[in-house]
Amino acid sequence: MTLHGKVVAVTGASSGIGEATARHLASRGARVVLGARRTDRLDSLVAEIEADGGEAAATRVDVTDPGDLKALVALALERFGRLDVFVGNAGIAKLGPLADLDVESWATMVDVNLKGILHGISAALPVFREQGGGHFVTVVSTAGLRIVPTQAVYAGTKNAVRTLLEGLRQENTDGTLRTTSISPGYVRTELVGDTGFGIDPAAVAGAIAFAIDQPEDVEIGDLTIRPTRQG
Repeated sequence: MTLHGKVVAVTGASSGIGEATARHLASRGARVVLGARRTDRLDSLVAEIEADGGEAAATRVDVTDPGDLKALVALALERFGRLDVFVGNAGIAKLGPLADLDVESWATMVDVNLKGILHGISAALPVFREQGGGHFVTVVSTAGLRIVPTQAVYAGTKNAVRTLLEGLRQENTDGTLRTTSISPGYVRTELVGDTGFGIDPAAVAGAIAFAIDQPEDVEIGDLTIRPTRQG
């Protein structure tokens, strides 16, 4: 039970996969440090986790602001003395054909989906190095595995993150750093709405817990989880 007692930071924790991950990890004995823009939801989530006997802390995080990610990591160190896992979950999807030339939406996806992960790495990697260990778990997407019309830029940002994590892994093969890309398919969240066959966010939370809850010398590099009815 390597998950018990670990300190895990989660971005995008106010709803969907992030919220489900926070609840699931806390129920398994992890101490969770939560970040999102909607602090009212974060405060309610922390209160519920603590009422169930778990340990949690939260702060406002906009992943486009590097300072907010540094504050999230600092909160973990202040409250729990360390950080074991950084779950980069915050993301945004603005879909449409490239011919729409929606440059503003393209920039937003790059800022949140790609730069947001880089900001998380910038905040957590020095701590992991000082501790001699750490784990980056990043929520990517099956959109990057099967490219379809209207999702080119969104898929591009997710594939960029997948490449980024592999590069980070290759630079840290001394056994102290683990990286995991979680690629969900359709999930019933605010991001994609109800497709009629999306899986529950709790299923993705379970996959994240599985990746974390491995022996320290075992790395789950890539994990895909999707509905059985998804094409």
